[in-house]
Amino acid sequence: MAVQRTFSIIKPDATRRNLTGKVNAMLEAGGLRIVAQKRIHMTQAQAASFYGVHKERPFFKSLCDFMTSGPVVVQVLEGENAVARNREIMGATNPANAEPGTIRKEVAESIEANSVHGSDSPENAAIEIAYFFAGSEIVG
Repeated sequence: MAVQRTFSIIKPDATRRNLTGKVNAMLEAGGLRIVAQKRIHMTQAQAASFYGVHKERPFFKSLCDFMTSGPVVVQVLEGENAVARNREIMGATNPANAEPGTIRKEVAESIEANSVHGSDSPENAAIEIAYFFAGSEIVG
């Protein structure tokens, strides 16, 4: 396996409850390294553009409203097979279906307020990383 990078967001439900450190500890314990990180308050325009792939879905507006409801932590993670590893650590999208010990099982509030986002492919990771970070901000 090769070392790769992936993109992660700690969502407003988790930052509101001061769980950034706990989520990061779970990511690091799972073998991922945080090589870039910043706390931002996403605008509606940023959320709509970032989640544009879902614009025709019925949940699009509520997703954008949720993602702009409070601060988020955007970050770049690095490690062996980072995309797949991050998705394992996060757990299933619906916390009710997530495995014990995963972020979503342990801290998520609901299927929408599921505490974290992670890239689903290396290609999307590159796009998502570039959306929020300049290359000079990634200091792995």
